[in-house]
Amino acid sequence: MSKNLNALQSPTVKRRVQNRDKLEADIVAEAVRVFAECGYEGASVATVAENAGLSKQNLMYYFPTKLALYQRVLDDVLDEWLERMDSLSAPGQEPREMLRAYIQAKLRFSREQPWASRVYAMEVIGGAKLYGEQIAQRVVPLLRKDIEVFERWVSEGKIAPVNATHLLFAIWAMTQSYADFSAQMTLVLGRKQLTRRDFDDAEKLIVDMVLAAVAQPAPAAP
Repeated sequence: MSKNLNALQSPTVKRRVQNRDKLEADIVAEAVRVFAECGYEGASVATVAENAGLSKQNLMYYFPTKLALYQRVLDDVLDEWLERMDSLSAPGQEPREMLRAYIQAKLRFSREQPWASRVYAMEVIGGAKLYGEQIAQRVVPLLRKDIEVFERWVSEGKIAPVNATHLLFAIWAMTQSYADFSAQMTLVLGRKQLTRRDFDDAEKLIVDMVLAAVAQPAPAAP
C-alpha cells in the first residue's frame, strides 16, 4: 500500500519541485534587473514581486529577506561567471585557442547577461560587504588554478613570461566593461545600445592585444 501511494505521489511531487524551481528562477530573473538598476539599498522586494506578478508575501515565502534574494542572485551570477572562467584549464588546447575561447566567453557573458554583470560589479565596487566571503572562497581558488596554467605554459615555452594575475585582471576589466559601462559607450557611440558588431570588434581587439602580450619574441637573427 505504501509503495503504491509513493508511486502515485511521485509525479505530483516532481511537478511541485519543478514549479517551485521555475517560480524561483522567474523571481531571480526580475531581481537581477532591480538590483542592477537600484543597488542593494535602493532595491525593493515589493518591486521585484510586482515585476514577477506576485504579492510581496508570496515572494517572501521563497526568499524570506531581501538579503537572501540578493545572495541567491549573486550565487547564480557567480556560478555562470566561474563556469566561463574555468575554460582556461580545459585540457588538450594550445594557449592561443584557450585564451581566445576565454575572452569570447567573457564577452558573451557581458552581451547576454549585462544586468547580472552589473549587480556583481556594484557589489565589488561597494567593497563586497554582503558577498565578499563567497567571492573569496570561490573566485580566489579558481584564479590560482588559472595562474598555474599560465605558469605551466611559461615553463613549457609556449608563451612569454607574463604576470598572469594582472593579465587576467586586464581581461576581466576589458570584457566586463562592455556590460558595466555600456551606458557610457553608447553615449560616446551615439546610439541606444551596443550591437553584435561592437562585440565582434571588441573581441578581435582584445584577443589581438592579449595574444601580443604573451607572444614569444622572435629569435634574434644569427
